[in-house]
Amino acid sequence: MSVKKFIPCIYLYQKRAVKSLTDRTEVSLDPVALAREYGSFPCDALLVFDLSVQDREHEEVFDVLKEICTASAVPVIGAGHIRRAEDVKKLLYAGCRMAVLDLSRQDNREILREVSLRFGSDRLLAQADGREETEEYAGLLEQYVSALFLTETASFRATAEISPVPVIPMLPEIALDKLIEILKIERIGGIAGKLVNKNIRELGALKKLCRENGIETAAFSAAFSWTDFKLNSDGMVPVIVQDYKTDEVLMQAYMNQEAYETTLRTGRMTYYSRSRKELWIKGETSGHYQYVKSLYADCDMDTILARVAQVGAACHTGAHSCFFHEISNTQEEDGYNPAKVFEDVFSVILDRKEHPKEGSYTNYLFDKGIDKILKKLGEEATEIVIAAKNPNPNEIKYEICDFLYHMMVLMAEKGVTWEEITEELAKR
Repeated sequence: MSVKKFIPCIYLYQKRAVKSLTDRTEVSLDPVALAREYGSFPCDALLVFDLSVQDREHEEVFDVLKEICTASAVPVIGAGHIRRAEDVKKLLYAGCRMAVLDLSRQDNREILREVSLRFGSDRLLAQADGREETEEYAGLLEQYVSALFLTETASFRATAEISPVPVIPMLPEIALDKLIEILKIERIGGIAGKLVNKNIRELGALKKLCRENGIETAAFSAAFSWTDFKLNSDGMVPVIVQDYKTDEVLMQAYMNQEAYETTLRTGRMTYYSRSRKELWIKGETSGHYQYVKSLYADCDMDTILARVAQVGAACHTGAHSCFFHEISNTQEEDGYNPAKVFEDVFSVILDRKEHPKEGSYTNYLFDKGIDKILKKLGEEATEIVIAAKNPNPNEIKYEICDFLYHMMVLMAEKGVTWEEITEELAKR
């Protein structure tokens, strides 16, 4: 039996979260905060429906969707208001792991093959109303999508019988025994919609109930039990916490057995506070949760390295990392970390913008304004083209460096960071 997924939904209408596909009753004025809240529970993805009617509203939704994708601790699936291949591209570039095409729409069926070949069937899902549509487009489903979402009124059981891909019904409220019966159907890949939304706080218990009934659900598993660790004199294990994206060391804390097992069960870093003598879920008060990406034990099995997705600041002072008091630094002035060169140069440019220095070329560009910066960027781009025709490979390196410098000045002028650029590239 396949692993069953539990997927809450956010329905976006006029930048607000509303109740359902058909009910515009307001649920939250802050859909980003709602996405962060849903992601703090053990769901497997987040389905975001764009209920925009006008194209202008639809374009505005992408800004909200980008924020949701950044804030969400689980993969985001984008759906709604897809009319052309460009809409699918924008959803994926906004950070969505997958996009959903509505098979009831002729324009969605027409672009299905194109977007599947362009982005991959693993990035696409389909939406249908029931058995008739699934039967009619079974061939398309098998070739071009990974799974099928059904609306709340669909006959999911009959559809699952003939669907060539897993079926995920969007269920209203039903009894638990009925839910277990549904999830035991082989072709049902999980559930989404109002049922998951309403039971989001009990999702861990719901998954546990499924496993007790022989239904496999996604869970954070561990290769080692607590008894495998060598404990310190307090019966605990120190934990070093690292940002999974940047490798920056964020903090150090301790776990006892309960903290370790709670971390594994919830996917949120949980520690034992020695000063307060109680369990401590990181972010429970501040909202700065740490979501587990991986856990490693050292060679002696007496220390844990946790790589996490950090929301906000790791340190209680508001700093991203707790390690900011420099004690000693023997690094030579000409030493550099290749992975940080862009950030280091960009930091100097930002400092010039904030603290102008007489005679600085960077400040000269900022003083002249956006038109001068753009003119220089265009000139440097042309220089790259000319240098590329030169047999000397060094020349193009020099010109690319000049271009990148002027590009970073533009980034500083427009308030764009390297983190935003790399996140955008990663989405592509």
